[in-house]
Order: sequence, then C-alpha cells, then structure tokens
Amino acid sequence: MVKKRSKRSRLRGRKTCGWGSRKKHRGSGSRGGKGMAGTGKRSGHHKTFILKYFKNYFGKTGFVPIRKKGLKVINLDFIERTLNDMIKKGAAKKTSKGIELNLPKYKILGSGDLKSKLIIKADSFSESAKEKIEKIGGTAEIIRKIKEKEVVKAEEIEGKKTEPSKPLIKKETKKAEPEQLAKSKK
Repeated sequence: MVKKRSKRSRLRGRKTCGWGSRKKHRGSGSRGGKGMAGTGKRSGHHKTFILKYFKNYFGKTGFVPIRKKGLKVINLDFIERTLNDMIKKGAAKKTSKGIELNLPKYKILGSGDLKSKLIIKADSFSESAKEKIEKIGGTAEIIRKIKEKEVVKAEEIEGKKTEPSKPLIKKETKKAEPEQLAKSKK
C-alpha cells in the first residue's frame, strides 16, 4: 500500500501554507501588525490615516550638511555701495573723523575700492582690506572679546609675572604705641 504524504508536510515551505492570501492568518487579522506596521506601498487602508496625520511619512528626507558657525564675510565694494542705506538704517554713523561702521561677527575682505573715509569696527580684516582703509585715512579696529585665561597665558609666555589680586576691603590695623613696643622687646 502506498502511503500518501500529509497535507501539512506538502505545504511546508510555501508562503501561504494553506491559508489563502498572504496577508491572512497573521495573528492580528488583516491589519498587518501593530501601530504603523504594514504602512508600505500597498496599504490602502492605512494611507488615509497616514496622509491625514503624518504628512511627511512617505518620501526621502536626505542628509543636511553641517555648516561651521564662523564669521560672515563682506567686501569693501559692498560696503561702499550700501553705505547710504546703512546710514539710513542706523548701522553707520557720520562723525567728524569719518563714517563709523560697527560690524561684529564679520570679516572684511579687500575686493573693490573705497572713496569715503571709514572707521570700521569688525572681528577681523584681510590685509588688503586694512591697507585700502588706511590708505584713504580711515581706521580698521578689531573687536574681540579676549577671555581672561588667554591674557594670563600670553603674559606667562612673555615672562611677566602677574600680581595676585588685591582684596577689595582693607582691614584696619591699630598702630602700636611706644610703651607697648618697649614692653614687647623686654
């Protein structure tokens, strides 16, 4: 007599294993998992919910480059062109020495020519920018907040010794009278 293999052993290794469609008999009905599981390409019943509440769920986002936070850059020709606007907005002031510009967090570059006498205060200057500003008679002042630690290190390198800090409140001392001095010596 020929023994027939069981149906179970014949279905092993098949995707559906005798339960019809692939999505059936998965433990949680035809829901396709828990939470946001089953929200793939062909999940019609999940898409309405996702598109309503999670608008950026589908699609690629990509990487955002990390930019270093440094100084912003301005050329002298840009300063010359926008000088009148800067005066109107209050970024520049007319003084007896010239036009004063205060540009913290900027580096001034030397492309272009200057026609007016400027006093520019910025974090740094290129050499060509300094030369062009001083050639006309203006000044290029560097605004830098130097930490106390850096100053101390610079003085130590130069070989100077710093004095210890003096107390703000001085204690009053009584002067000893000549009689007390004579007793203490005996």
